[in-house]
Amino acid sequence: MLLVTGATGTVGSTVCAALADDPLEVRAGVRSPDRFDGPADEVVTFDFTDPSTYRETFEGVDSMFLVRPPALSRVRRDIAPALAAAVGAGVDHVVFLSVIGADRNRLVPHARIESWLESAPLSTTFLRASFFMQNLSTTHREEIRSGELIVPAGTGRTSFIDARDVAAVAAETLLTRTTGEYDLTGPEALGYQDVCRQLSATLEHEVTYTAPSLWRFLLHSLRTDRGLSKSLVMGGIYTTARLGLADRVTDDVSRLLGREPTALETFMEDYRGVWE
Repeated sequence: MLLVTGATGTVGSTVCAALADDPLEVRAGVRSPDRFDGPADEVVTFDFTDPSTYRETFEGVDSMFLVRPPALSRVRRDIAPALAAAVGAGVDHVVFLSVIGADRNRLVPHARIESWLESAPLSTTFLRASFFMQNLSTTHREEIRSGELIVPAGTGRTSFIDARDVAAVAAETLLTRTTGEYDLTGPEALGYQDVCRQLSATLEHEVTYTAPSLWRFLLHSLRTDRGLSKSLVMGGIYTTARLGLADRVTDDVSRLLGREPTALETFMEDYRGVWE
């Protein structure tokens, strides 16, 4: 039995789809089962902060795909109890969707989750993903439609990765029980001026890169009703790029999947309808 948490999310839903043809049973653990419309053998209500959901979620599970809910950052209080319940129920392999740099930045919640898992009696796979290309088609969709990309990244470069590649790696490591730590990136690191150039070449309208200061970005983000918490997280992500800390490129995706990671141009062609 494989458990997929965050199964209604960008990566989790695609992991479920990637596992659909495998004979192993897949259980989707989601807070709102009525929102889940993907493939799974079972769908259960799972909430990290509600111990009453633990037994049904973890019973009979061997391997788990773990996604941290963005709203939960207090690992010891909000996430560790569920992980302890999983270990107690017999889960012995966890594939964790982490973030690139978590091994160097011990302040991010992902680093604390990695530390907890490393001390637990189970095997682990840490997928430290770079910045998702899908953020361009979701978070920044409307501004790109209007002809702008507004992020405080300066001249920094980012090794964007397609979330579909991350999901493919997650499914592969769940099925093969491959362990280790992997930095998942796209094939190259690009500046946001390059991103806008590619968007302009793909779409039927020009897209320009606006690089405000962090303060001006936060004001803009709040005006778009993103909320303070999300705005601060985004500001931190793009500041990382601005400081030159998001441009690492690895071959981990190609080694695990036996193919090259998806190029940004391919992603844009596949998703062009969301911006037009």
